Amino acid sequence: MAVIVAVMGESGTGKSTSLRNFKQGEASVVNVSKKPLPFRNTLSVLKTDNYQDIQTILTRAQARSIVIDDAQYLMAFEYMHRAKEKGFEKFTDIGANFFNLTQTAVALPDDKIIYFLFHIERTKDGNEKCKTIGQLLDEKITLEGLFTIVLKTVVLLDGSNQRQFCFATVNNGSDTVKTPMGMFVEPLIPNDLKAVDTVIREYYGMPKNVFTPPHSNTMQQEANQRNAQNKDMPLQNPSNQQSSILDFAKSYTETV
Repeated sequence: MAVIVAVMGESGTGKSTSLRNFKQGEASVVNVSKKPLPFRNTLSVLKTDNYQDIQTILTRAQARSIVIDDAQYLMAFEYMHRAKEKGFEKFTDIGANFFNLTQTAVALPDDKIIYFLFHIERTKDGNEKCKTIGQLLDEKITLEGLFTIVLKTVVLLDGSNQRQFCFATVNNGSDTVKTPMGMFVEPLIPNDLKAVDTVIREYYGMPKNVFTPPHSNTMQQEANQRNAQNKDMPLQNPSNQQSSILDFAKSYTETV
């Protein structure tokens, strides 16, 4: 089973920017709102609000981490597409579609982490939660109940009056933040989703998120084949053969 993580926060508080330290191949991004990411990057980005397209990328993506940015727009856009429909059945459908997406994510292989980024909303009681499309949907599905890890963006001013963008890891009594015991030492951490990804993987004993370019695997296979062939060949000149191996190792290291 994969790990799914919710990250909620106001617009402009660092949700999307938290992806900045992922390298190419380490994370695939589903951009629901179809807006450009707020930093230069070489990440694989799919701009779509179509559930079927997202299901496909979840199951086919090579990256070990997948981010669904502005996930609440999946519900909002579906609601707007069906705004003229009368009755309450559409709310059930909207909730069911999003729920099924989370279940597809959970069913992915054990080396995957899927991040759902949400805007935040405040209830009449002043509590903070992941934004949906209103009470009619909230009565049918509690989003945070589907996640073991829920982070929230926090913006603070430091001693130099500079803004520091952080993630809250501990519930403050009026939000839905939660993390497993002992996963994070500090109640506030930098808004670096790559660092969060590393901590989660270490906590659960998951494989590290290190992308290996396909050509590196090909070169390793060629090296293995060459070694196998050398075992069956007579050693005509041991010194020359040793030099050839060293040259290949040096070339392989420089390429990688």
